[in-house]
Amino acid sequence: MADLQDELHTTAEVGELDLPGRPGEFAPHGPATGAEGAGPGRDEHAPDPLALAHVLLAAHPVADGYSGLPWALRHLSWYDLEVGESAVDTDVPRLREGHVGALFWSLHLPEGLVGERAVGATLEQLDLVRNVVAAHPEGLRMADSAAQVTDARHCGRVAVLLGPAGAAALDCSLGILRSMHALGLRVLTLSGASWAGENGLTRFGEEVVREMNRLGVVADLSGASDATFRHTLVISKAPVVCTRSAARALRPHPANLPDDALVALGAGEGLCLVPLTAEQTGPSVRDVADHLDHVRELAGPECVGLSGTYDSGAAHPRDLSDASGYPRLVAELLGRGWSAADLALLTWGNVQRVLRSADFTARAARLRREPSMARIAELDG
Repeated sequence: MADLQDELHTTAEVGELDLPGRPGEFAPHGPATGAEGAGPGRDEHAPDPLALAHVLLAAHPVADGYSGLPWALRHLSWYDLEVGESAVDTDVPRLREGHVGALFWSLHLPEGLVGERAVGATLEQLDLVRNVVAAHPEGLRMADSAAQVTDARHCGRVAVLLGPAGAAALDCSLGILRSMHALGLRVLTLSGASWAGENGLTRFGEEVVREMNRLGVVADLSGASDATFRHTLVISKAPVVCTRSAARALRPHPANLPDDALVALGAGEGLCLVPLTAEQTGPSVRDVADHLDHVRELAGPECVGLSGTYDSGAAHPRDLSDASGYPRLVAELLGRGWSAADLALLTWGNVQRVLRSADFTARAARLRREPSMARIAELDG
């Protein structure tokens, strides 16, 4: 439990940063500079928001909730992520420029892959990720817990976590879920399966969520039906995440969350990772910041995070075209009055909390629950 206690102690220090300005205040006077320009009326003696953003991110780097890099790399015959790779949105130099300390690598598949094909393709991507990380040891390091993420950061490496994977990758087998967890899977999306559909979780779906809790696999509800979303919030003993969801009130995308869902997510101590895509959040840094403001207001500052969604085929807002752009977004939020504490939660602390909570829930669950041998035919047949 020592590593868990160390992490809890670290969380208490979030936001304790000595920065220019009045004591206890981090936000500069006037609008942000850099991505959106200084604007009229800015105090020329006020600290530069972009410079302050770099200071904050150096202490509290970004834990990016979604990268499509594994599938993108499948189509390249050669690449070097440590030197730099122009064929993709993500490489080690741009991750360092953007102060990214941890990155979730998606194992999602193209639509249409089901059954054994989905299982095989997911395992191939999982294997690819491990090989890519092993081939880039100076920049990347595998991690599967909050403590290992912190260790990677202290060693100057970007922590790579496996997931989310699609529900189809389980082929309706809890044994496959356990096997993928043993190989490093930490996030599973609850959509696209017969047991997690428009009517919510079936009895087998409930058993999947309980087994995920026992293992420490976090449930991702982006793209899940409203019934599955609410059903999972009731069943899960660990916090859930939405790896690619913004505010539907601001942009009516089907993967974005309505206000009542954001409130429910906050009440359940879940986490909404706002994607940096033009389709879901809008074409500018200000549009993304509007979504972050909205989610923070409804769900709370402990329940909002960032999801670059790079290398997924999506178009991105201006000045956020790749992983190096996070300081410009943080500078915009500073200009809106976000505190150091809230920004530290947004970039790093909230993802760490969810990972720690999943680990803690799993340890407790394994003391009272054996691995489930349930089969879908027995529960839903």
